[in-house]
Amino acid sequence: MLSIQKILGRDEKFFDLLEASAQEADASVHHLIALLERLEKKDSPQSLEEFVRSRRKDKQITQELTEQLCKTFITPFEREDIQALSAALYKIPKTVEKIGERILICPEDLRGHTFQKQVELLDQAAETVLAMVKQLRKGIDARTAREMNDKLQAIEGDADQLELDRLRDLFQGDYDPKQVVFLHDLYGLLEKVIDRCRDAGNIILRVALKYS
Repeated sequence: MLSIQKILGRDEKFFDLLEASAQEADASVHHLIALLERLEKKDSPQSLEEFVRSRRKDKQITQELTEQLCKTFITPFEREDIQALSAALYKIPKTVEKIGERILICPEDLRGHTFQKQVELLDQAAETVLAMVKQLRKGIDARTAREMNDKLQAIEGDADQLELDRLRDLFQGDYDPKQVVFLHDLYGLLEKVIDRCRDAGNIILRVALKYS
């Protein structure tokens, strides 16, 4: 017969897995930063192996979380929230990998364009999500969660404005039609990653509010 202490000890497993998933999401953003830096230095772009590794590892973590939910009677917070957060976190490296794929298809179409500001915002968003996930283990309070989520919302707002400015330049400038399509797709994917981070933050805030 299992002891209550042994059952409750499984709670830590969920925190471990969620933190590992957030780490992979953050790592995927760092892979993107490294790829863009290599392109700026005109180094030969490497393969997407690092992106694929992060995404596959995160997928395994997501699957393990699902298995643990099926096996475990007591969870640290509601199952629906664990599943929702797990799904939101997995979508981050999955979308970042798509950005890497697009870049390696037409790296020459990045000429004359810098993504430094977008990537900086993306890095801030991923780091904030990771910090929020780590706070779950400590029992994040509503005030802290709201402050951190407000930061994510501000990042998203800055990213939205930046995307609008870039699109205005793109459609009003003198660009090759192929380059317009390529950059438009890239801008959209970068914004989508920020949105994924926002989604994760909203879920964590919801959990904090429920248990405050």
